[in-house]
Amino acid sequence: MTASTLLRLASPLADPARQVEILEAQGPQPRATFQATLASHRLLPLQAYGIDVLQVNVGKVCNQTCHHCHVDAGPDRREAMSRETADHCLRVLKECGIATLDITGGAPEMNPQFRHLVVEARLAGRRVIDRCNLTILLAPRYEDLPEFLADHQVEIIASLPCYLEENCDRQRGDGVFRKSIDALRRLNALGYGVRDDLRLSLVYNPQGASLPPDERSLEAAYRRELFERYDVAFTRLFAITNMPIARFLDDLLQSGHYEAYMQTLVDAFQPATVDGVMCRTMLSVDWLGRLFDCDFNQMLDLTVCGTVPKHIRDVDRGTLEQLLSRRIATGRHCFGCTAGAGSSCQGSLAP
Repeated sequence: MTASTLLRLASPLADPARQVEILEAQGPQPRATFQATLASHRLLPLQAYGIDVLQVNVGKVCNQTCHHCHVDAGPDRREAMSRETADHCLRVLKECGIATLDITGGAPEMNPQFRHLVVEARLAGRRVIDRCNLTILLAPRYEDLPEFLADHQVEIIASLPCYLEENCDRQRGDGVFRKSIDALRRLNALGYGVRDDLRLSLVYNPQGASLPPDERSLEAAYRRELFERYDVAFTRLFAITNMPIARFLDDLLQSGHYEAYMQTLVDAFQPATVDGVMCRTMLSVDWLGRLFDCDFNQMLDLTVCGTVPKHIRDVDRGTLEQLLSRRIATGRHCFGCTAGAGSSCQGSLAP
C-alpha cells in the first residue's frame, strides 16, 4: 500500500458522512445554513428546472493527485464505472432527450468505458464534454486521445489553474504545467481552441482559501499570457471556486483556515446566482450509477431527495418526470456555488 493511500485512509475525510458533519458543525459564532439563507431571500424551494446535462463521473482513477481535487482522485484509486452502468447512462441520454453528456472523473479517459460513451453519444447526436486534466493526453497508451477527441468533435474543458508555471505546479504537482502546455499545443495543432467546432475551455481554481477574481478580466490575462509566452490559444476560461470538501477541506482544516473560508463564502452569498446554479439543469451519476444533483453532492454522498429514482437503471420516460422538478439537496458547501460571481461547472453565474 502506498503512502498516499495510507494518508487517504487515515483521514476522517475519506468518509463522506464525516465531511458533512464538519460542514454542518457550528463554529464559535452562529452561522447561517444554506436553506435559511435561501429562505431569507425568498428563494425557496430550490428545485430543478429540467435536465439539460447528464454529468457522468466514471470513477476516481487519475494520473494526478491535485491539492484542490474535490473527488479525492489519484493513481491509487480503483473506483471505475462498468459497461452495464455506462450503457444505462447512454440509454437515459437517448430515451429522455438529454442534450449533453458531460464526462468527468478522475481522469475520465482512463476508464475503459470512456470511448464507448463518447462514440455512442456522438452517434446519437449529443454534445459531449470531456473534463480533461491535459497531462493524460501525453501518457503512455493515451497518445492517440487528442485525435480521437477531435474526430468525434468532443468539447474539452481542461484544468489549468494558473498561467504561471510555479503556481500551477504548486497546486497540481511538479512538471504538470510544462506537460499541460505541450498537450495544449497538440490540441491547437488539431484545431482545438481555433475552430468553432472544436471548443477548448480552460478552468481556473484559486490557489488557496479565496474567491476567484473577475472571470472576464482573468480570461483576458490568460489569453494574453498563454499566447505571448507559449503561442497557445483557447476558446474561453471558466473560474471555479474551490469547494470545501474532500482534499481541499482537509487542507483547510490542517492549515486552520476552514472557519475563515466558510465565513468568506457565507458573507459573499449572491442571490442573483441562485437562478443559474448547475443543479437546476443537471443530473449527476456516480461510477456505481447512483443519482445526485451535482458532482459536489456526489462526493458528500447526498443523493437526490424524495421518492425520485435513486439509480440510473431506474430512469426511463415514465420516471423522468419525477426528476425534472425535484427538490435539490443542499448543505453548507452550496455557499461555494453562490458566493461572489457564483461558480458552476461552466464558470461564474453572475448576470
